[in-house]
Amino acid sequence: MAKEHVGSPKYHLVEARKNHITRLLAVSGLFTLFYILGAWQSSIAPTTHTEFTNKVGCDKTSKDAVDSSSRQSSPPSSESLDFGSHHQMVIDDSLIPEFPPCNMLYSEYTPCQDTKRGNEFDREMLKYRERHCPSKEELLHCLIPAPPKYKLPFKWPKSRDYAWYDNIPHKELSIEKDRQNWIKVEGDRLRFPGGGTMFRHGADSYIDDINELIPLSNGTIRTAIDTGCGVASWGAYLLKRDIITMSFAPRDTHEAQVWFALERGVPAMIGIMGSQRLPYPSRAFDMAHCARCLIPWGKYDGLYLIEVDRVLRPGGYWILSGPPIQWRKLWKGWERSRKDLKHEQDDIEDVAKRLCWKKVIEKDAFAVWQKPINHIGCIQTKKNHHKPLICKSGNADEAWYKEMERCITPMPKVSNQDEVSGGALEKRPERATAVPPRINNNLVRGITKEDFLKDNEIWKERITHYKRIVTALPQGRYRNILDMNAYIGGFSAALMKYPVWVMNVVPVSFQPDTLGVIYERGFIGVYHDWCEAFSTYPRTYDLIHAGGVFSMYQDRCDITDILLEMDRILRPEGTVIFRDETSVILKIKSIVKRMKWNTKTVDQESQQVNGETILVAFKTYWTGEANENQNHTN
Repeated sequence: MAKEHVGSPKYHLVEARKNHITRLLAVSGLFTLFYILGAWQSSIAPTTHTEFTNKVGCDKTSKDAVDSSSRQSSPPSSESLDFGSHHQMVIDDSLIPEFPPCNMLYSEYTPCQDTKRGNEFDREMLKYRERHCPSKEELLHCLIPAPPKYKLPFKWPKSRDYAWYDNIPHKELSIEKDRQNWIKVEGDRLRFPGGGTMFRHGADSYIDDINELIPLSNGTIRTAIDTGCGVASWGAYLLKRDIITMSFAPRDTHEAQVWFALERGVPAMIGIMGSQRLPYPSRAFDMAHCARCLIPWGKYDGLYLIEVDRVLRPGGYWILSGPPIQWRKLWKGWERSRKDLKHEQDDIEDVAKRLCWKKVIEKDAFAVWQKPINHIGCIQTKKNHHKPLICKSGNADEAWYKEMERCITPMPKVSNQDEVSGGALEKRPERATAVPPRINNNLVRGITKEDFLKDNEIWKERITHYKRIVTALPQGRYRNILDMNAYIGGFSAALMKYPVWVMNVVPVSFQPDTLGVIYERGFIGVYHDWCEAFSTYPRTYDLIHAGGVFSMYQDRCDITDILLEMDRILRPEGTVIFRDETSVILKIKSIVKRMKWNTKTVDQESQQVNGETILVAFKTYWTGEANENQNHTN
């Protein structure tokens, strides 16, 4: 019988039936498992690549050349699954094929920001650029390949200014934004001079100008958000001032702008201000920024400024540069009419006033507003400016596929006008280890001050342990780190002395919701459901930490799909640290063997956690080979 193409409907059906039969037989303890699997293999065998060296060819000829006599089998597993005193079975996973590489056309695949799928959705409020994830039937069961000449990124801090062209072979921005100094192509590398649409003298000089308007250097500002960030030059140059920025931009006509940021070791993610709330908690950022970001701030009754207000901390700043600011002087260079620009600024001023923001200053091309530290005065103001009203109900931190609301998110109640809603924060760097106000005020269910302090100590010991088993960490080889289940940010806090940054993920639908605590500590993060793909490009993280993730999700979705997503976003020669129940670790280990990952089980630290096992996995280096005539592999 002819072999079914990997990803065809029939292949998926076969795989589903095979998996179903395997589960049934495992539960019943029948020993005919391998006979039936063998029958399936011989009748309809999926085409796979299992002979990896440094290159993996993706052409149809090489696929057809792989037959049963040339496949390399993994050594038989020595682990056994105990089903009771009368039902014991050893599963030989050498019969399970390795995952094949995807077609090179998928080398830049972002599953939930796929442009073809997005174009099926409404263009109003840019809904078509929001997250639209593939159905279970559309999920890829192959490994996303790196480009043929892929090199490991430059080390930080050199990486801020340089990236290998072959890693992200896009010249569009270097041509389109040539006069603005976004990117320069210099031989085999890309150089990022720190330019931008509004950064005529570079991002550093631009930030110096902001520092003259608001206090960037006194330790009160630590977290920032950059809406429509371009290549994240603003966030990149704020890092040396110990300010960490969540930069986001959509996957749009400016190909790979967020990817360029991550490749250089600068925090960023794919995102957009559309119809849904940003995936961050309320009162998260000390500062928000828009440099000619093209967001229509005055439209939809000021909906986008209302959302900025939600995520800004009490007393936080919003900085706007570019049109329409100073339109009277600058309108000729913007190719817009004075009337149009005046109308836009009037709308912004009106919404800001209705949000109870104070305008701090307008100077040169900058305008700065400040959110009040509490809503006592705002409640009085609402008597004259009724809309938007203050929301009367709802969860201010709910931000996963949640529609934006046309009402002001209420701040926690205070006893007087001088009190900061929710509690004042320590200045950096003490902010990272001080008990966050949300915990101090018992706003996070089940987490006490004592729990917080104990967690800090636990993570100090764990990082000491990790740096012995992941030697690239203390050597500075790793820069971008993802914590898939960040809890209260202890992992980030323990890594502060290393030249890394951490994207802290708090899984949605699980309690308690701790992302607000992470931001109060001065770290950044995002809500996410690991049954779906993450909002990033392939090969953007050096180290992934997965503590308890798979025991959380094993009954919600297929853990194989989560592992394949981790492979997509992990760089070649990157590392994953799994901490989970022993039974779950065994499942993970059997799957990642098929992904060209090397694994090692290591001992815990002195503070043992009953039933928990640590598995360290290392993604081997391999690349794909370009072949423009290939069809997609699904």
